[in-house]
Amino acid sequence: MVLLIPNEQARRIFLERQGLAAAPNRALDKAGLLAMIRAIGFVQVDSIATVERAHHMILFSRNQTYRRNHLTTLLENDGELFEHWTHDASILPSEFFRYWKHRFRRREPHLAERWRKWQGEDYDSAFEETFRHIAENGAIMSRDMKAEDHKSGGWWNWHPNKTALEYYWHIGKLSIAGRRNFQKIYDLTERVLPPHHYDPEVTEEAFLDWACRSALTRLGFATSGEIAAFWDLVTPLEAKLWVETHRDELTDILVAPANGGRPRPSFAFAGFPENLGDIPEPPNRIRVLSPFDPLLRDRDRAERLFNFNYRIEIFVPEPKRIYGYYVFPLVEGERMIGRIDMKADRKAGTLDVKRLWLESGVRASAGRLEKLEAELLRLARFAGVESVRFLEGWRGE
Repeated sequence: MVLLIPNEQARRIFLERQGLAAAPNRALDKAGLLAMIRAIGFVQVDSIATVERAHHMILFSRNQTYRRNHLTTLLENDGELFEHWTHDASILPSEFFRYWKHRFRRREPHLAERWRKWQGEDYDSAFEETFRHIAENGAIMSRDMKAEDHKSGGWWNWHPNKTALEYYWHIGKLSIAGRRNFQKIYDLTERVLPPHHYDPEVTEEAFLDWACRSALTRLGFATSGEIAAFWDLVTPLEAKLWVETHRDELTDILVAPANGGRPRPSFAFAGFPENLGDIPEPPNRIRVLSPFDPLLRDRDRAERLFNFNYRIEIFVPEPKRIYGYYVFPLVEGERMIGRIDMKADRKAGTLDVKRLWLESGVRASAGRLEKLEAELLRLARFAGVESVRFLEGWRGE
């Protein structure tokens, strides 16, 4: 008999798997931060700092004793974290680097062909020169080697050395040794990562098994397509074949959606959900999520589980936006309760709230608004401003 997982239980499981069920004010040291990132899997990086950059907000929403300097030390000094791609640029535990080597090998031929079409036949004209310069002289930023005859044209018209730096980063020969004003500093990967993370090799079979097994662990339950999409390391077909060849370890389940529709057939490890241990009730406080939070990365999954339709409208022309340029999701307990448009005004020292939208059926009770204001004040202090300022019309009246 196929096990039916009620929607509320499914939400709690996913929130726990993604680090949002633990108390957000528990003490977190550097080792705890590394463990938290390992448990989540990845933390997406983004440069937009409307309130605070995405990676800092993702970590702060899970633990509000998080310290930015711990992340910097793990990335730039200890070599225990590295930056690379999942579905987008992300921070990952360096112990995963051995599996990313397969990504580099798999994608290099396709990357070379795509960049040849994008940048032209001589896209690799500065590759050897750039790599040799770094090997002999150490880490650099792209602006340190800008070609004199290059005419600036944005990311689609990189100068040859910038192209070389990004290409070598994408295939793993270079790594990001640090950032200065969020600009990447590139160095040889073997100088960025310690040998115990850089040297190990794994077989193709071990890589495929890890990619699927580790994804399902962090999702709690998933379809084969969701397994493939989690890291974006394997194809949907490879994930499907992994499920078929590991049926003795897996169980079929049905996950009830939030909108009362048809349950979704999924897979979980045998013994589910007891094999996950105690799944605590998520904290009842309101928390602000980054638009790039891993809980919402798979928009279709988020909509099925939370009945929450969320899209980033950065690239949507302003007249066509439903909400706003950079709107933050709100979670309360195991419910997605709304979204909020706000921006840190660092000159004024305020977190300016422009507009609040609550989901259908969520009341703007006095208690809920008090919880929201308390959370916004915590976030304001984290973002380096002193107070919260509610602008005229923020409630939408």
